[in-house]
Amino acid sequence: MLEIKNIHKSFGKNEILKGVDLKIDKGDVVVILGPSGSGKTTLLRCINFLEKANEGHAVFGEIDVNLKTASRKQIHAIRQRVAFVFQNYNLFNNKTALENVTEGLIIGRKVPKEEAIKIGKTALDKVGLSEKYDAYSSELSGGQQQRVGIARAVALEPDIILFDEPTSALDPELVGEVLSVMKNIAKEGTTMLVVTHEMSFAKDVASRVIFMDGGVIVEEGAPKDIFSHPKEERTRQFLKRVIPEDFNYYI
Repeated sequence: MLEIKNIHKSFGKNEILKGVDLKIDKGDVVVILGPSGSGKTTLLRCINFLEKANEGHAVFGEIDVNLKTASRKQIHAIRQRVAFVFQNYNLFNNKTALENVTEGLIIGRKVPKEEAIKIGKTALDKVGLSEKYDAYSSELSGGQQQRVGIARAVALEPDIILFDEPTSALDPELVGEVLSVMKNIAKEGTTMLVVTHEMSFAKDVASRVIFMDGGVIVEEGAPKDIFSHPKEERTRQFLKRVIPEDFNYYI
């Protein structure tokens, strides 16, 4: 469904992505792990053209686009099929939860307002916020705000949702509610590409785990293979530092 070929991205003299290839099939839940600065977030942002790659191609169904020279029309076509869930929610503070969800439908997709409201309520129901339609960001916890962000993505009915460390800005006690919503969405067959440090989510939900470091994919495979029998020494070093003691897979 989505294939990325040879993505390169630099900021000045700092090369962040050094030729990344990635293929995601419909229904896949692909989790990207790696240390800070490894290029994980930059990869997601290049896929959705929040950053423009210096080199690379993306094949998205029938769309084949040069990531460096893509036209506005091509970028729009891809963004119609991709939704993004940010670390810090990116909600409009002057809009209610429902308005945050419907904004992209009405403005970006030209969905009639009544229909958008119906879709938005269904999406908020799905993430457990049926009583928060009219709540503003200041009236929501961090976990609830992130669930609004997820509802906003789900409402667009995209081919794939990109998640950029969706729990990293949350207090620890709020992480579970967001991961639970993500797990439910994955069970429905939603295609997901997730940058996260949540090892339990990767273990329980991912169809494939990717380990990135230094702007390249070091290793990828099924969760049990990566967590139990990583082939690369750099992967083993990373996992030994970040895996909790009670984790069920052992290195």
